[in-house]
Amino acid sequence: MPEARESSSAVMNRTVVERKSDREFVVTRTFNAPAHIVFEAWSKPELFKIWWVPKSVGMSLVSCDMDVRTGGTYRLVFSHPDFDQPMAFFGTYKEVTPHKRLVWTNEDSDQGALTTVTFEENAGKTLVIFHELYPTTEALEEALAGSAEGLPEQFAQLDELLAGR
Repeated sequence: MPEARESSSAVMNRTVVERKSDREFVVTRTFNAPAHIVFEAWSKPELFKIWWVPKSVGMSLVSCDMDVRTGGTYRLVFSHPDFDQPMAFFGTYKEVTPHKRLVWTNEDSDQGALTTVTFEENAGKTLVIFHELYPTTEALEEALAGSAEGLPEQFAQLDELLAGR
């Protein structure tokens, strides 16, 4: 019986991706864990590495440096058999409010988004709202055709990680 409950909760906790304007989209999902545990999965490199890369894309997160504090920086380096060399993404944390909110820049290109993640706890569950604002419509279109497609899988992987904690 526990398996049936887990699978039904996974259905109830589906990931919703919505375009909000010509430059922004929002992804929401409720996780069956308190906000401090969910926040840790976003802010501790050893946990973040487990769930951030969608398994289906065949990429590896080979380096994950995160100084999760206001003014701190992050650098994520990915590899893939089809890449000539590793690909890096990096930026700065603009706001860190433990267990409540993370805001960071994506500085690896001039088309990088401003990402805001909020954690809203209610009765031991946490609603995560992932919001990205892009400088241009074209940058948003590229994100929606690329990395944003992986977010439902990433959030499902986060759900698996949290279930084991």
